[in-house]
Amino acid sequence: MSFDLARQVADSVLYEGYVLYPYRASSQKNRTRWQFGVLVPRAWSEAGANEPWFSQTECLVESGADTVVRVKLRLLQAQAKIVEEAVGDGRFRPVPSLEVGEAVHVTWDEGIEREVDATLTVADLLGAERTIPFEIPAGRETEPIATAGRIVRERWPIAGVLRIGAERLEGPYGLVKVRLRVENVTPWEGRDVGRDEALRRSLLAAHSLLAMEGGAFVSLLEPPEWARPAAAACANLHTWPVLVGEGRRDLILSSPIILYDYPTIAPESPGDLFDATEIDEILTLRTMTLTDAEKREARATDERAAAIIDRVDAMPPEMLDRLHGSIRYLREVTGEAAAAPERVPWWDPGADASVSPDTDSVLVGEVAVARGSRVRLRPGTRRADAQDMFLVGRIARVEAVLFDVDNASYLAVTLADDPNADLFAGHGRFLYFAPDEVEPLEEGA
Repeated sequence: MSFDLARQVADSVLYEGYVLYPYRASSQKNRTRWQFGVLVPRAWSEAGANEPWFSQTECLVESGADTVVRVKLRLLQAQAKIVEEAVGDGRFRPVPSLEVGEAVHVTWDEGIEREVDATLTVADLLGAERTIPFEIPAGRETEPIATAGRIVRERWPIAGVLRIGAERLEGPYGLVKVRLRVENVTPWEGRDVGRDEALRRSLLAAHSLLAMEGGAFVSLLEPPEWARPAAAACANLHTWPVLVGEGRRDLILSSPIILYDYPTIAPESPGDLFDATEIDEILTLRTMTLTDAEKREARATDERAAAIIDRVDAMPPEMLDRLHGSIRYLREVTGEAAAAPERVPWWDPGADASVSPDTDSVLVGEVAVARGSRVRLRPGTRRADAQDMFLVGRIARVEAVLFDVDNASYLAVTLADDPNADLFAGHGRFLYFAPDEVEPLEEGA
């Protein structure tokens, strides 16, 4: 089983939030780094830090004793890129940035990709938990900046442990629960130092890939009925395992970000933006608005940020058009064209004669409430929006009676004393309440 099937999605997890728009080190949002998959040194975590030092993945496998389990831990190791200015006599001092001619150099923490691999059989794991220690060494390189200074890149050592075990579950289905625990056991003495220092000895954006040869994983999100109790009993801590690989069941991505089974990257996406939850078109258009000076700083911040700026600057119009949207249910028709049945959107009142928001009514108590009715708002306790407290007791006008897919009714209303009520109604912007959250008013009340 090749991990390449999951690599594109796994890379998005690895670099999620790595450097955010506007891609400059000076941007406030880029001063607090590494938000996902951070496993800090154990001693620092247990001293009161609000970050874990381990993650645990539990998943279900249909397997035999000769089934092979392959594990790949992927992470980033922090590398401090420190810009130092020459001050004479062979001495240097660190600075946030340094301009030399047309070039700009910026102090920044980079991320270096690291991987740890392990291969075992289910028989090995059923016998006893396997412990696989690993070390990521320190390093230091120096790069001169003409006669003005230098760039020092420094990495700090990291020590970790993979603990891999399995247990056969009772029952007729032959299920095996596989457990992977990733721990940061880096020696740590500076319990009172800040987060930035601890991150340099942490596993960053840590996630795991698990592959089966001769077996199959069971989905934990949508398990078959017979496997639901076992799936519910799996304890996944600081990680979220999902199936990957276009409908296959021999590969799992255990991610620090909540995903669905078989996540994919939109084919329209032209490349990494380090914010996979954002809309590519919006980020691309925003990047286009950066000034030349801002782009210059972004390019100097990080090589990966520079790649984003260069790609956006060179993006042809047809590629930008692709980002605007895609209708995925349309397919090409070859040969003689056949008349497709008309698709009537179920959400469109104009296409569904069974609903009429302007004339439908709903009973509130014994009073029929319809468009034009006046009601007093009584937001229910099930609401979670604190703004609703300002609506208690307000008088509103019903603008439409709506129904959802479960045939539950809702009232679209505008506030009677709101001078912008007609404007909101004209644009279809309403407040929505269930019938039990309003009190009908008599005419003239």
